[in-house]
Amino acid sequence: MDKVDLDRAPNPIDRHVGLRIRMRRKELGISQEKLAESIGLTFQQVQKYERAANRVSASKLWEMARALNTSIGYFYEGLSDTPEPAGSNLPRETVQDFLMTPEGLELASTFPRIPQHRVRRRILDLVRSMIDPGDAPEV
Repeated sequence: MDKVDLDRAPNPIDRHVGLRIRMRRKELGISQEKLAESIGLTFQQVQKYERAANRVSASKLWEMARALNTSIGYFYEGLSDTPEPAGSNLPRETVQDFLMTPEGLELASTFPRIPQHRVRRRILDLVRSMIDPGDAPEV
């Protein structure tokens, strides 16, 4: 990646904040349109914040926290100086890219609610087998 591409890439902190905005909005079942209306923006601007295409100003982040019934600190939770999330061998960008998809966000919020550890393990094994059928565990 050359310098021009690096200049256009979203800042990792902006990506994290955008992801947290989206996660909280989805958690509350609020549409982009409804959130935008409550803070005096267009839904396109909320989309840009969530994708980190635009940075959220301090005043808009404060309004967003009020609209999403959370603290400003919520948007920074989980942010660390380490390049990888704890317990993961995936780069932070890969995890964030996954969570930015509708399926990734739904899977991440639904998977932990499966009460049986063995069922969660089997689902993980299934997903791994779909990536590389040669590595699939024998059933």
